[in-house]
Amino acid sequence: MRRSSWVLAVVVLLASGAMYRILAPRWQGTGLRTIKLAVPLEKLPLTFGRWVGTAQVLPSTTEEYMRKNFADDFVSRRYINQTAGAWAGVYVVYCSSRPAGIQGHRPGVCYPANGWIPDSTDVTEFVSIMGTKFPCLLQRFHKPAPSYLESVVLSFYVVNGQIATDEKAFSSVLGRSPNISGDPARYVAQVQVSSALENSARLAAADLADLILEFLPDKSGVVRAAGRY
Repeated sequence: MRRSSWVLAVVVLLASGAMYRILAPRWQGTGLRTIKLAVPLEKLPLTFGRWVGTAQVLPSTTEEYMRKNFADDFVSRRYINQTAGAWAGVYVVYCSSRPAGIQGHRPGVCYPANGWIPDSTDVTEFVSIMGTKFPCLLQRFHKPAPSYLESVVLSFYVVNGQIATDEKAFSSVLGRSPNISGDPARYVAQVQVSSALENSARLAAADLADLILEFLPDKSGVVRAAGRY
């Protein structure tokens, strides 16, 4: 009886070790496959209403950083509204294989890493052309001499289809865990709209925010852009 118990204990121990070797890399975020959206973010229209966009090619070092920080999809665009005399940069990143990886892509990390100095951060909101209220962060950055550039960034998270500005929305143990099931509706996305002028950033955000949400699963997991782009 004792020998049988000892053998059983050894078998359980070996099985546990094997299971750990299989699951540990996935829990740590390594070995996870990329989770694809139903409609890739690159399908975001270049022309929408009064805005005409161009794709912005990211440096290879930036793309490598994106992948290392669990970006499953992303898009970077520059839109111009000649009627309003406004321009804005639009950047969207989607993290699903490791949702909390989004923390490596927020303005407070990316801008200083590229030489921008943070000036202020405020919680605000804007209203989209569809009448939806979007809470967001408004952050200001500048570059010192000789550039003397300024940038205003409106940003918000989309957590499983819900808008959020606070990382507490996905910083729980469940939120930090990898998406082992591969469910594309379990994700955190970051939307950033930037310009040199706050009015331009707000105008672009109001006009484009609803369109961007169509490419991300809503709280029911439905991607409204599917079949349209």
